[in-house]
Amino acid sequence: MGNASKCVPLSNSIHDSDQKPYSIYLPISYGDFLLKRALLSVSDKTGIVDFARGLEKLDVQIISTGGTARILRDSGIEVMDVADVTGFPEMMGGRVKTLHPKVHGGILCIRDDHDHMGEAQKAEVEMIDLVVVNLYPFEITVSKEGVLLEEAIENIDIGGPAMLRSAAKNYRSVTVVCDPDDYGSVLKEIRSSGVVSLQSREILAVKAFRHTADYDAAIDTYLSKELLGQDVLRMNYTDGITLRYGENWHQDAKFYKGVNISGPSLANAKQLHGKELSYNNYIDADNALQTVKEFSSSKPAVTIVKHNNPCGLATGNTLLQALRAAWDGDPISAYGSIICTNTVFDLEAAEFLNGKFVEIILAPGFEPDALDYLKNKSANLRLLELGELNEPFTVNDTYKYVIGGVLKQSRNIGIYDKWDCVTEIGYPEDLRAVSEFSLHACKCVKSNAVALAYEYDDGCYMMLSMGAGQPNRVDSIRKLAATKARENLQVIYEREKPDILFEDYVADIFSKCVMASDAFFPFDDSVVHASEFGIRYILSPGGSIRDQEVIDTANRLGISMIFTGMRHFLH
Repeated sequence: MGNASKCVPLSNSIHDSDQKPYSIYLPISYGDFLLKRALLSVSDKTGIVDFARGLEKLDVQIISTGGTARILRDSGIEVMDVADVTGFPEMMGGRVKTLHPKVHGGILCIRDDHDHMGEAQKAEVEMIDLVVVNLYPFEITVSKEGVLLEEAIENIDIGGPAMLRSAAKNYRSVTVVCDPDDYGSVLKEIRSSGVVSLQSREILAVKAFRHTADYDAAIDTYLSKELLGQDVLRMNYTDGITLRYGENWHQDAKFYKGVNISGPSLANAKQLHGKELSYNNYIDADNALQTVKEFSSSKPAVTIVKHNNPCGLATGNTLLQALRAAWDGDPISAYGSIICTNTVFDLEAAEFLNGKFVEIILAPGFEPDALDYLKNKSANLRLLELGELNEPFTVNDTYKYVIGGVLKQSRNIGIYDKWDCVTEIGYPEDLRAVSEFSLHACKCVKSNAVALAYEYDDGCYMMLSMGAGQPNRVDSIRKLAATKARENLQVIYEREKPDILFEDYVADIFSKCVMASDAFFPFDDSVVHASEFGIRYILSPGGSIRDQEVIDTANRLGISMIFTGMRHFLH
C-alpha cells in the first residue's frame, strides 16, 4: 500500500470567512492522500456504474460529464455535473466541457505546495483526487469501412487526453484510471485504507501516458495518410530486458515485448530453468517455434534448430520417435542446438538427451519427472514453457530493420497455391502427405533452400537433410542436401544394421524421398543433380522463363514434378 500507513490528513484549512474551507493533506515523503472527490468521464461505460456505486458507498463525491452522468443518475447514483463545477455549460456539441481551470486546477494542484493551495483557494478550485477517463473510440471509428474524415475528426478526444495527462503528471497527489480492468483493484485499495498507494498511482500514471501516446499515434497514422498521403509506421514494444549479449559477445542486446500479444510466442513463454537468454537464443528459438507451428498437434513434431535453420525436423507416433528422427536429420549440427516440440515433453524424450548437449528446450509444457530430470542434467539448460500451441499466431506482419529504415511484410502463410503435375510421369497421391511435410520444412530453411523428406514410418515423416543459405540452389542440392543425406543414412544404417548393402539402402531411400525447393529452377541443372542422387520426386513453385526446359529434362530423366505456384524465400 505504498505509504498509506503514513498518510496524515490534517484538520487545519486555508479559508476566508465567506469561503468553503479546503483541507490540506501534508504527506510524509510524498505520502498518500485520502480520496474525497472523483471525476468520471468515460466513452467505454464497461463497469463504470459498479465502480461509481463503490465510490459513492465510500463517501467519494462524483463529478461527471454528459453521457456518463446520465447513466450514473439513471442507476440511482448522485452525480455533480462538470458544468456545475466550472460554471459553464458544455459547449459546441460537447467539444468543450472539461477544459477549465476549475477542472485542471483541481487535478494539477500539488497538495503539499502552499502556494498552489493558496491560489486554488482564491480561485475557488476544489481538489479532484481521482480521474477516471477513457477516450473516444478513434481507432474503432477509423477501422470501419467507408468512414468519413469528418466522423473520424469528431472522434478525436481533446479533453480526455488532457485530463489523463494532467492527472498522470500529478500522480503524487492524484489517481488516474484509464482502463476498466483497474476499477476493482483501485476500489479494493480505497476500501482498505481510504487511499490509493503511491506505487499503484505510479503504475496507473505510466499506463495513462502510454494510453495517450498510443492514442495520438493512431491519430497521426490516420491523418498522415488522409491529409498528407503519407504512410506512417509507429511501433509499440515494452518491458525491455537486457540479454546476456548480442549476436557476438561484444554487442549489447535487449528484448522488447509486443503489446497485447496473445497465443504462443517467446514474449509469453515462461522460463522454468537455466541461465538467461542471449540474442541468438531468441532468434533460433523463434525459428524453432515457427517451424513446429507448421504442424498440427495430431502427431508429435520436433524441430532442432542451429544458427536459425532447422537442421532436424520430424513427426512421430510418440515424442521420443519424433525426437530421434529429428536428431538423425543432422546429429553433428544438433550439438548445442535448440529443440522445440508441439507436445508436452516427457521423461522418455528427456532421457534420450542424456549425454547430448542442447542449449534450449521449448515445449507446451514438461511432465514433472521430465522437468526434474532435465534440471538435474544441466544448471545452464534453458527450459521454456510455451503453453498451448493450437492457438494461432496473433501477429500478421513481420519486420526487418535495415540501416535507416524498417521493412514490413505479411507473414508467409500456406505452402502452395496449386498442385499441378507438370511431367509425363504422374505424381503419386500417396506421396501427398510427405510432400506437404517437405514444403513445410523447406519454407523454414534459409534461402536458397531445398529439403529432402522421407516417410520413415507409416504416417511419420522426417527431414532427411536440407541445403540452406547458398548463393545458388545447385550447391544446396549436390554439396549440402544430397551429401548430408548420405552421411545421415550412414549413421542410421550402422545403428539399424539392415540386411542390405549400404549403396542399395541409400538408393532405395533416395528413390522414395521428396525434394522441395523454395523457389523455381532457373536452369535444369538442379533437376540433373537431383537425378544423379536417385531423387525421383520434386516440388517447385515454377515460374521460370525456362520452366519448359526444366520439365523436359525431368521427363527425360524419369522424374515426377509438381509446380506449387508459391515461393518460400527466407532471408
